[in-house]
Amino acid sequence: MWTDMAKTSQGVPRAARLAGAVAVLGLLTACGGGDGTASPPQKVAGTAAPATEGRTTASAAPADPTPSPVPSGSAAPPTTSPTAEDSPTAVSTRCHTSELRASVGRNDPGAGQWNFPVVLTNASDRTCTVRGYPGAAFLDASGKQLGPDPRRSADTPVTVTLAPGKSAWAGLSFSNPEVSGARAATPKSLLVTPPDERDPLKVAWTAGRVPVSGNASSVFLTVFAAGTAP
Repeated sequence: MWTDMAKTSQGVPRAARLAGAVAVLGLLTACGGGDGTASPPQKVAGTAAPATEGRTTASAAPADPTPSPVPSGSAAPPTTSPTAEDSPTAVSTRCHTSELRASVGRNDPGAGQWNFPVVLTNASDRTCTVRGYPGAAFLDASGKQLGPDPRRSADTPVTVTLAPGKSAWAGLSFSNPEVSGARAATPKSLLVTPPDERDPLKVAWTAGRVPVSGNASSVFLTVFAAGTAP
């Protein structure tokens, strides 16, 4: 009996020690191998618990349709620059063909030259201006141009202001064809175009023959000056 009790008392501590060793070994296996490497994850039977109310999922905030105000001190949004159509149109003071009357003054010959003043008179009720050279062309009875276009003298254009009824003149000069020997013809009229205009004015030509080709056949024009003659 004592022998059996002794065996039993000795066996209990041994069994307890064996169970403890097994438990420690299980903890080491769960924490990792003895070499420091992690053990592969273990499957656990059962279902996952639902998410708790305290956990939220990140999502994009809804777009705000109202634009944010410009912060104080920052640059304001750019504005559209005004276009040429938005700018007021400058009023032109140029004399138009419809406001003028043309005429040819008396010949002022000198040194084999014939010199005629071509006169533009303001026939409107407003003040306007002329500046530069007139256009000019001699025409025959059928309206065909005689000779080339006149050439311009080396003058400096000035702006001439014409009140209603006032005039400006430009010189029309050429060599006397009777002296120069140039081929000549007798025009029926002279077309005069005001500066920067397209529509001409027709003036009857009564001053005789003009050079139309050959030597010394050039006709010259000067710029407008105030008045009706030099």
